[in-house]
Amino acid sequence: MEQPARKNKTLATLLALLLGMLGAHRFYLNGIIDRWGWLHVTSLPASAALLAVRPDWPLLFFAAPLVLSMLVASIETFVIGLMPDEKWDERYNPGTDTPTDTRWPVPLMMVINLFYGATLLLSVIARAFDLWLTGGAYG
Repeated sequence: MEQPARKNKTLATLLALLLGMLGAHRFYLNGIIDRWGWLHVTSLPASAALLAVRPDWPLLFFAAPLVLSMLVASIETFVIGLMPDEKWDERYNPGTDTPTDTRWPVPLMMVINLFYGATLLLSVIARAFDLWLTGGAYG
């Protein structure tokens, strides 16, 4: 019986960090049938459809599906990167002889993701309050 391919934690974290808004990490970990991965994928056409229907709306409104997907991907990056190696092997590499041993790239990606996620979240909050309180007077 053929054993399933070994999943690399560093690659999964990198995919979540760089292409998470498109669900690349979900497809890598769970295959093409992953429903949450497809939800990530649909965020881009949904944002484009909103732009086509209402081009006069502020950027935050028509980009909301993509921005939400980016925020969820940032959280998923933390979930993948901070998962202990033993639990990673138990979930994604059951029955393998070689244990996962993540090194310095994963903590470095966690620092980058913290900066990226916090900046994105604060930008969304600031723009939402700008639109709500001033009607978009600051941009």
